Amino acid sequence: MDAPYPPARQPSSKPAAAPLRSPGRASNPGPAPPHAASLLRGGAPHDAGALRAVLKRLATAASAPCEAAPALHAHSAKLGLYRHHRGVRDALVGLYLACGRRGVACDLFAGAGGGPAPDVISWTAMVTGHARMGLFREAAALFLAMADDGALVIDAVAAAAAFAACAGAGDLALAREVHRRVLNAGVSLDVVACNALVDMYAKCGDAAAALRCFRTMMPTKNVVTWNTMISAHARAGELQEALELFREGCAPSPLPDDATFVAVLCACARLGALDAGRWVHAYMGRTGRDAADGVVGNALIDMYAKCGAVEQAAEVFDAMTRRDVYTYTSMISGLAMHGRGEEALALFGDMRRAGVRPNEVTFLGVLSACCHAGNIEDGLQHFDAMAEQHGVVPGIEHYGCVVDMLGRAGRLDEAEDLVSAMPIRPDALVWGSLLAACRAHGHVDRAERVMRRMAEDEADAGDYVLMSNMYAHEGRHGKAVQVRRQMRRGKVDKVPGCSLIEIDGVVHEFQAVPANSVEISDDASDLFS
Repeated sequence: MDAPYPPARQPSSKPAAAPLRSPGRASNPGPAPPHAASLLRGGAPHDAGALRAVLKRLATAASAPCEAAPALHAHSAKLGLYRHHRGVRDALVGLYLACGRRGVACDLFAGAGGGPAPDVISWTAMVTGHARMGLFREAAALFLAMADDGALVIDAVAAAAAFAACAGAGDLALAREVHRRVLNAGVSLDVVACNALVDMYAKCGDAAAALRCFRTMMPTKNVVTWNTMISAHARAGELQEALELFREGCAPSPLPDDATFVAVLCACARLGALDAGRWVHAYMGRTGRDAADGVVGNALIDMYAKCGAVEQAAEVFDAMTRRDVYTYTSMISGLAMHGRGEEALALFGDMRRAGVRPNEVTFLGVLSACCHAGNIEDGLQHFDAMAEQHGVVPGIEHYGCVVDMLGRAGRLDEAEDLVSAMPIRPDALVWGSLLAACRAHGHVDRAERVMRRMAEDEADAGDYVLMSNMYAHEGRHGKAVQVRRQMRRGKVDKVPGCSLIEIDGVVHEFQAVPANSVEISDDASDLFS
């Protein structure tokens, strides 16, 4: 019988490819130069090529210096460069867009002040600049306008920019229209454009189209291609497919990079595929990755914790030389998830002593640890300290955790008062936690009051079932039947519960189906015996 996973590949003599965060093209030509004042004091470039390079480096800096744009614009105007050199004008347009000055950029692009007509590079710069501003639909509209201009020949770079804009917009209809225009133009796509195309369909929710493009793409697939498709399956909840694609991608070159391992480990975590996760961990070692730090180490901790192997998660944590807030948060949440609240709180203390600042997810783990350990007072203190000491504003999830904590301890008056005093509108999870506490402590009257307050929102099927079961437990079968009828009238369907188990590398899913389905009738005795 074939092994469930492919054999390990020998380490390549070539260095592993540098991690790529995006299917788009690299766009950072180097570190940002000094600000405009310093440039002008020292003599800004008078050569068109050098000035264009400076403008592009400013535009792609982490924080574009907005005072540089008008100063360098005036400098280029004095030299007559932006009117006679399209590249300088395009770079100025990009810098203005990076600074958020869209109006000036559009005027320059449209030819204010004279100069050559925009070419495909100019149009592509506009598309890319609008996408960087978060104006994804406007960027796609610019591409469509470019495609309508019969004098322009669309190239692979322009297509990749348009695909990235559609991915940001998340509009499947727009994505299909842009793809159609690219096909009609007969553009020969390179690997970067193909990666952007796959990513576009994946982020627009059409995993099947993404897979078709992946399977039929003509350029040689690189590590970004595989990462994009694995992440697409994981994002769509097709976790088994993500693992199968990783196994398939292990045989050809290039070697997987950090992004590959993070994507597949996240799929293992969500699927509960512990054997597959262990194999991935071992495979990392066989490909020359003896230590797992950074995002890969954090993903390993998260995978082991969610798959129930807390000891192995702790081993990875102890072996890490660099621990950030995500490292501590993953470990704290893992310990809390498995009822090891005291250890989670002790680790939180270590985190603070190490000078690592907690974030909102860290506090979810801490509050969950207090809840499972029964440390109610400590939990309330941590909740109060979130904003006062750490500058973390409690969100709906934190309130839900505290309500659950108080409810489990039987302090239902405090829990209900907290829900009433919340500065944000309670959601179904908060109400559900309070309702579950009412059931656990037999407070039917309070549960009825909670259900009436939930009527303002839309209670989910679990809340109705919980209320029905409470009535049945108290012998009030007529009330239980009324709740079930209300569910039927409102077409509220209870999604069957499911569980996953991994056997010999294959994950099997089981759904809970009632052995005896009983139709709701007018006679309560037909439903409850």
